Amino acid sequence: MMRQASKARLGLAMILALAAMLAATAAPRPASAAEDAWPDIRAAVFGNRDIADADGVIALETPYRANDAAVVPVSVTALVPQTAERYISKLTLVIDENPAPVVGTFGFFPQNGLASLSTRVRVNAYTNVRAVAEMNDGSLYMATNYVKAAGGCSAPAGKDHEAAMARLGQMRFRQIGDWRAGEPAEAQFMVSHPNYSGMQTDQVTQLWIPADYVRTIALSMDGEPVLTFDGDISMSENPSVRFYVKPKPGATLSAHVTDTEERSFDGAWPVKLEPGS
Repeated sequence: MMRQASKARLGLAMILALAAMLAATAAPRPASAAEDAWPDIRAAVFGNRDIADADGVIALETPYRANDAAVVPVSVTALVPQTAERYISKLTLVIDENPAPVVGTFGFFPQNGLASLSTRVRVNAYTNVRAVAEMNDGSLYMATNYVKAAGGCSAPAGKDHEAAMARLGQMRFRQIGDWRAGEPAEAQFMVSHPNYSGMQTDQVTQLWIPADYVRTIALSMDGEPVLTFDGDISMSENPSVRFYVKPKPGATLSAHVTDTEERSFDGAWPVKLEPGS
């Protein structure tokens, strides 16, 4: 079964690679043309649900022209607090013109305090980038930016294969700024993974590299979930996420990561608070 799955992924990788080459040689599409893909994506992901403008709920920040299409920064700022009564429960990132348009869905909880998020994505062609926030009552709100970038899904990996695999699954957790108990505090989580898209070639052998990427991330604090991610090939190499959480004294933040090759990785870090907090 594992061999059949590997062959299927290899076949998919070759198809996606051909699509990448065609996209890279095509003329950049104007913003109006990029709209064409959205109705089908919307129907597949959100069905016929209403999606309102995100004003007052979230704000999306992206570069208009990316310096590196394989590592495009995306930041979503929550404009509403996370409370038990009303909070952002999901955030889905979509890149219309990517071979796999849905970057992934992040899960949030009241204990985040703030559902703001920053990460890095691949952009394969001039396109609209969308952030769709889902509230705990099921209502949807969308912010959209146009980004000029191309070739991000087929760009060579930053490290050679052996070096990337030697670091596979290594994690880092960083507290940003001063952390006080019960107050939203910013953190950064990173996991070392080549996140092969299936559209890249080995720079030595020139053979296609099968898709191999992080599928899920689950972060928790003392057993309570604080951030989840379920994604696809559009997340950049070495996934990195900045998010918020309301820390507790003596708490431990834990991480569980899985990838498409059925590997799993775990890590844990004690939370450090400001004295007297």
